[in-house]
Amino acid sequence: MSIQSILSFTFLYLRNFSKRKLVDQILLLRAQYLELVNKNNELEQENNRLKDELSKQKVQQVNKTANQPTSKQPEWELKGVGNDGQGKKKGRGKRGRKGAGNKAKDRPFTHHETARVENCDICGRDLSEPPPLQTENVRIIEDIPSLSVSTQVIEVRQEKKYCTHCGKVVTARTELALPKTDIGLNTTIRAIYLWVTLCVPYTKISSYLKDFFGQVVSTAGLANHLIGAAKIMKSVYEEIVEDVKSSPRIHADETGWRVNGKLWWLWVFGNLESSFYTIDNSRGSDVVKKILGEFFGGVLVIDGWKAYLFLICEKQSCMAHLLRKIRKFHFAFPNLGTVFKFYIRFRKILRDGERLQLQRKKLAKEVFKRRLNKLHNRLDELLKWHNPNDILKDIIEKVRRQRSYILTFAEHNGVPCHNNHAESLIRKGVMKRKVSFGSKSQEGAEAYAIMLSIYTTCQLRKISFVDFMIHSLKHYIRTKRPMLLKEYMANQAVFAVAA
Repeated sequence: MSIQSILSFTFLYLRNFSKRKLVDQILLLRAQYLELVNKNNELEQENNRLKDELSKQKVQQVNKTANQPTSKQPEWELKGVGNDGQGKKKGRGKRGRKGAGNKAKDRPFTHHETARVENCDICGRDLSEPPPLQTENVRIIEDIPSLSVSTQVIEVRQEKKYCTHCGKVVTARTELALPKTDIGLNTTIRAIYLWVTLCVPYTKISSYLKDFFGQVVSTAGLANHLIGAAKIMKSVYEEIVEDVKSSPRIHADETGWRVNGKLWWLWVFGNLESSFYTIDNSRGSDVVKKILGEFFGGVLVIDGWKAYLFLICEKQSCMAHLLRKIRKFHFAFPNLGTVFKFYIRFRKILRDGERLQLQRKKLAKEVFKRRLNKLHNRLDELLKWHNPNDILKDIIEKVRRQRSYILTFAEHNGVPCHNNHAESLIRKGVMKRKVSFGSKSQEGAEAYAIMLSIYTTCQLRKISFVDFMIHSLKHYIRTKRPMLLKEYMANQAVFAVAA
């Protein structure tokens, strides 16, 4: 039907209406139209409100989870800034890495065993009488000693002698146990190892000692014993914090902890050779000032928490946290291309800063300063993004708050632009918290911080934690003073020969 015929039919139809009826129809249609317009406006407002609410929920979710470290943060150093490996395709035609497997035993044999043939495995015939063949198979087995079902109960007779010089009676000491305890040194070392390195709680340690060795120690007795051993090692703990404070670079981080069910905080301050832990009921700047003082001469690498900002020193904020947060915003709002563009440009500035840091020794002082100023100018220009959307405004504000601590790493050799070292150090405490949910008392928390500091420091210095604890506690039995780490490392070769 043509338009002309439609108009003609409509005109003929409307001619039958009186003027009054025609006006009423027009007013009715107008009222219906206005009603639909109002409903449409209401739906549009509701749609915009839901969009804003959804956007806020996404932003809150990103802010809530963005600071959670990935499970392989230490490997991030080798990959470069912001390279999280997402969306990468595996290489084609490349063989997988060959596993280590069960390597051949190159240690000397302690004893020999002969496995004899008594019966035929196929028909069951007795083969005890016939002589064996000249050929034989050789199998190398490495195993731990068989465990005793009961502990050794040792009676130690301690001699006494009179000293004519000072006029006092001297009693001999034994290195089989710490003073004023009936728990042997071997049990002490093993319990400390299980408690600190394997994150085993007191109840499981008590069950282990009873099931494997028949030694009955209550959980309360075990806790008091380990707390006492930690107090003995207090001077080693103080040695570690002094080494951390005197280093040119410190990595710091904190995480939640529980003491008797209440929220406390586990702090770590570490360098490449030492790691100091403390557990405090505060997450404020008072803890930082108590450990490091009000002034630090080196560079403090942090994750952006404001408690560190009160310390007077040069600071480097963790860019891994910031880049991870921007990536999560991009994944939450993939239609916002400006977020991705900002991320790429920001990451490029950090990578250029890494290259400039490596080239610093080769460049003249004026050239290095000029290139560093260019990086700062590029970063300032990036923060002046023209007409950003609401999400990008939030991102720019987060970057602007850390502006003073973004490119510090480029001016110092060896300082990274991330805080992965501190996250790696504090992970051991996080594992312990997941297993035992924290500490039952403040004394137990302090004891755990002492032992964890010594264990991680031994790991960083590549020395045996067990061997150091044995020598240090035996030194305490002899001299009433534990052996310090520097003393152990100075005599490490002597200890290896003696062993």
